[in-house]
Amino acid sequence: MMKLDIQMFAVPFRKVSKTRKRMRRSHNAMDVPGMTKCPTCGEVIKPHRVCTKCGSYKGKKVVEIKEAE
Repeated sequence: MMKLDIQMFAVPFRKVSKTRKRMRRSHNAMDVPGMTKCPTCGEVIKPHRVCTKCGSYKGKKVVEIKEAE
């Protein structure tokens, strides 16, 4: 029986260049979430969410906010 010296895992055929590696990873960068201003109080909030400062959504009062004491 012949004994072969073969590696049992994947080995790249050629070196991956810095440019090709960076092009592959170009979409992994973190991005800033989109923010909008509340139409009633002007607070910066995430879109499609109730404002935590005034409790309004699309210009209508939805939630009653308790004042901090």
